Amino acid sequence: MSSIGRFLEFSIRTPDILHSLLFYKTLGFVELEIGEVWSHKYAVVSDGELTIGLHDREFDAPAITFVQQDVAKHARSMSDHGFEFSYMQLGDDAFNELRFPDRDGHMITMIEARTFHRNDQPGKNSMCGHWFELTLPVKEALRSAQFWAPIAPTLLDMREEPAIHMRFEADGVPLGLSESIAVTAPSLCFKCPNRHALMALIEQHGMSFEKFPGFEGAFVAIHAPEGTTLFAFEEDFLGEKYEVDESSDASDFPA
Repeated sequence: MSSIGRFLEFSIRTPDILHSLLFYKTLGFVELEIGEVWSHKYAVVSDGELTIGLHDREFDAPAITFVQQDVAKHARSMSDHGFEFSYMQLGDDAFNELRFPDRDGHMITMIEARTFHRNDQPGKNSMCGHWFELTLPVKEALRSAQFWAPIAPTLLDMREEPAIHMRFEADGVPLGLSESIAVTAPSLCFKCPNRHALMALIEQHGMSFEKFPGFEGAFVAIHAPEGTTLFAFEEDFLGEKYEVDESSDASDFPA
């Protein structure tokens, strides 16, 4: 199957957009100008690499959202490859959109166009530091890798202990599949160069957090108002220690 498009945003349902928006801006994310595609309340924040879409509507969230101009054509191709859609809106007079879950129930969305304007300013990390992975909790990483193989064929890194963790390149998003029991929902991982400054900011603004949450050496898990977890590390738990054969890809793993 061909590419599903380019990563657009990590889409989150936020019943109180202003509360969530303030949270991310306090951490140093920048609000971007949105388009007029959605009728519901919508806001976007970015650190120059990661983009988070805040949606005040009912949908299967969170979702990893990609832009693919010819959504209808790809829907046919994906159906031929066994993909099953939980939502499909296609038509000349509609904003084309597809949604489908992976084997662990994590939602993937494809839409036909961008929903916000690009940020032309140079990238700038938030107080969380450099974003290096969107992590999905999975029951069996090898089985999940088989699902992601057509979408994310490039294996970036992996390790087997203390729990299997695999990282892929998925059209603009470094995607982790983790069997760690500390990850209970799709989460964001950052390499933070200034641990003390981040902790001081968290405590100053009364943010919900957990010290040493048990995930790969993270020193803090920050909980956003809508429920998203942001893990901060002093080092990338894979990139600093592990190497992967560049010829490896997800199709090498058994179903």
